[in-house]
Amino acid sequence: MFLHGRGADEYDLIDIADRLPRAFSYASVRAPVPVDGGGYTWFENRGVARPIASSIGASVRALRTWLDDPSLGCAATPCYLFGFSAGMMMAGALVLDDPARFAGAVLLSGALALDATPPPDARLAGLPVFYGRGSLDDVIPADLVTRTERYLLERSGASLTAREYAHAHAISERELGDVARWFDEIGAG
Repeated sequence: MFLHGRGADEYDLIDIADRLPRAFSYASVRAPVPVDGGGYTWFENRGVARPIASSIGASVRALRTWLDDPSLGCAATPCYLFGFSAGMMMAGALVLDDPARFAGAVLLSGALALDATPPPDARLAGLPVFYGRGSLDDVIPADLVTRTERYLLERSGASLTAREYAHAHAISERELGDVARWFDEIGAG
């Protein structure tokens, strides 16, 4: 499931599916909160990458309800999350809320909502996670990136693949290639 960044919509990431395993079905979901100037986001915030806990919590519940709707056929299907920027924060909130529900997560160019939803140690025990970010990213505050990396590397328990790329707040071709190889390495698709 693709989760777009702030100011985008459900069409923003879907083309990436062409670069990922063909065995999967892909869904790209529009965030519920309209953004001034166009597009949507997953939560109201109190600053860049600083969600209001009740707002991100409402989005987690809404996405879980949608995913678990038996008429969609997703409820019993292994689900991988793919989030970029604010979508990474949303993907992180979903997987931290119920790690057993998801087969893995691709978390790109964002941070985890550690202020809004502080997770316990080893919360993601054994869960395959790909975390990528740009070393030149000037959108996500550096302190939040550092806290996210520390949690993922030292406390999450995830089966983590972490990569840093020489790009800004974006997804590079090299990064997409690494994500596709990661899916192959973990035996997905």
